[in-house]
Amino acid sequence: MRFEGRLTHDGRFWLAEIPLLEAATQGRTKREALEMIGDWLETMVNRVGFRARVYPTERYGFEVSGSDPAAMTALLLRRRRQASGASLREVASRLGASSRNAYARYERGDVVPTMEKLDALLKATSPGGDFVIRESGR
Repeated sequence: MRFEGRLTHDGRFWLAEIPLLEAATQGRTKREALEMIGDWLETMVNRVGFRARVYPTERYGFEVSGSDPAAMTALLLRRRRQASGASLREVASRLGASSRNAYARYERGDVVPTMEKLDALLKATSPGGDFVIRESGR
């Protein structure tokens, strides 16, 4: 699993963003900004042994992956839920679950969802949102 990102130059700094995760950081150089976004991902996942890897793509693009797909999925779900302002209980309710624990196990990374389930989870965390999943060129 990889998340797509972009770089922008703003005065003396380079900004690295991953829109899907609502993540941004900066550095004085492109290289430093890319290193910082990898550090951000490792910090947000917060799991022993988790490592992020950043792949520059086009001139101002990049992709970032991690060593644990369950942790990456958990971070995606948590960030999307937080961005929508929904609670665990609200998301569980949208999924038709009687307990927030049913959803929370995905957000903790205890369970890796199938593609169909991931689609349902993303729709529950971000009602009205639309997500594009594509094959990476690498």
